[in-house]
Amino acid sequence: MELEQIHHVAIISSNYERSKHFYVDLLGLTVIHETYRAERDSYKLDLRIGKTEQQIELFSFPNPPLRVNQPEARGLRHLAFVVPNMEQSVKELESKGIAVEPVRIDPITGDQYTFFADPDGLPLELVEHAK
Repeated sequence: MELEQIHHVAIISSNYERSKHFYVDLLGLTVIHETYRAERDSYKLDLRIGKTEQQIELFSFPNPPLRVNQPEARGLRHLAFVVPNMEQSVKELESKGIAVEPVRIDPITGDQYTFFADPDGLPLELVEHAK
């Protein structure tokens, strides 16, 4: 078996409209397809990341349980996006009212990185590769 790339990451939101606004209007992801599934009282929103085939599937479900929000808990730790310019990306997020942690340098790769959170507290990371 050969795994070629990640196709999508699935996220369940507590408030579909708020999360849709965050990922589409604030982060600029492109809507591929939006589906309401009446039998589950659930939305599924397929979002394209940049110009890639990689996607985020944003779901809503009635009363989803809370996420364990400890950074070292088992399971998905965070979702990271590559950006071409860290300083510009941080300024853009902050101009939209999104709190961003101070930028750090990875001591192994030399990459710049920082964290911010989606409306449900899901940790998101920006990475600018060292030049």
